Amino acid sequence: MDDPIRHPLAHARELRGWSQGDLVSFLARAARGHGLRSGADKAAVSRWENGRKTPNTDSQLLIAEVFGVPLSEMETYGWPYWLPGRDEPLLLGAVRTVQALHDAQRASMDRRSFMTFSAISLAGLAAHWAVIEPERLASAMGGKQVDAELVDWLEDTSQQLTALPTEQRQHTIRLMDAHLATVTDLIEDGRYSEGTGRRLHLLAASLATTCGWYRFDQGRHWAAGKLWEAALQSAHAAGDRDHGAGVLSDFAYQANWLGEPKVSVDQLGYALSGTVHPTARSLLFLRRARAHAALGERTACYRDLSEAESALAIEAADPAPGWCAWMGPADLAVDSGQCLLDLGRTEAAHTRITEGLALLPRTRDKTRGVFLTYQARSHLQSKNVEQALAVTSESLDLATRIGAPRCITLVRDLVPAFKPYRNVDGIPELLERLRVC
Repeated sequence: MDDPIRHPLAHARELRGWSQGDLVSFLARAARGHGLRSGADKAAVSRWENGRKTPNTDSQLLIAEVFGVPLSEMETYGWPYWLPGRDEPLLLGAVRTVQALHDAQRASMDRRSFMTFSAISLAGLAAHWAVIEPERLASAMGGKQVDAELVDWLEDTSQQLTALPTEQRQHTIRLMDAHLATVTDLIEDGRYSEGTGRRLHLLAASLATTCGWYRFDQGRHWAAGKLWEAALQSAHAAGDRDHGAGVLSDFAYQANWLGEPKVSVDQLGYALSGTVHPTARSLLFLRRARAHAALGERTACYRDLSEAESALAIEAADPAPGWCAWMGPADLAVDSGQCLLDLGRTEAAHTRITEGLALLPRTRDKTRGVFLTYQARSHLQSKNVEQALAVTSESLDLATRIGAPRCITLVRDLVPAFKPYRNVDGIPELLERLRVC
């Protein structure tokens, strides 16, 4: 199996059929045109593509010249998102829903794992969603009548798959992909009433959202983004504003995860404009608080945490939308603690995270693995190294058992904080385990 393309520079090269050596030659030629030396060699290109080093301004200018990228795009997007090959989401509309679903399924087979939707394109997509009205579904006339019993079975099976314990769900993604492909074919080629069409589009939105999260957990961010784009298109076609807001919040979570909290704040502002259920609003406020905390914006963070707590306390007449039905006091406590940790309030953060972990249901093992890394970080910041080691080991054991690469990534991120304590019993073994896993 080929190694995945993990960086936009590698993808930009492959689009042109260039090797790393070819890129070095083109950079040298461009530099000579300005009476300069590029200073780049294959080792430097490799470091850029592995994310170990960022090219300096002069090197980026040469790279932009070689790829024909305008200076304005360099300034707008920042490294490495200005590189060619970046994807742009489709505008919302019924005629684009099937195309987005097919694109998402192709993306699941693609080797790229970097994020390709830029901050500007995501902002445009969110703004468009916030103001455009869903179109009425029209019956597709190309094929046979879609049997309502088949839709019942697809909905029931999807619910059964997503209700499985975390440890079992790692084995079901191919079934979810197959369900999504079947639903896409029915939407494209079937003949159905408006009501059945709405059910199909809602099911496509739900499946694409779930499949996107699986790719996100695997670190395949481009595929996740394409699937969420398809989910947004499908939710829009069905007129489900709540689910659309949830998809925008998934994009926002991804942006914060990838170190772009400002993008996250903007996306969540649009999402909040499109949902009214208190549980959904609580989750969106909580995610925006996390982004504000990452930006060091204390007042805005505390305001959104207060809004999240108030919204979660409201007893709604209707059940929470499926995409946020899991949201509860445990999530509020732990993510509030993570906000406090980012803002330097270590002891208060540790209290909240510990409280949340105690409330978390055992069925949510993947979430537990993520939350345990937050707890470990709070221990490390308090210099409680032995407690941090115990919690980190528990998180790593859990992530390995349930097949959760995202949890393992979070544990690896703790390595620099553990290295000063190599002489503490158990730390060398943990570092070696992380080196090989």
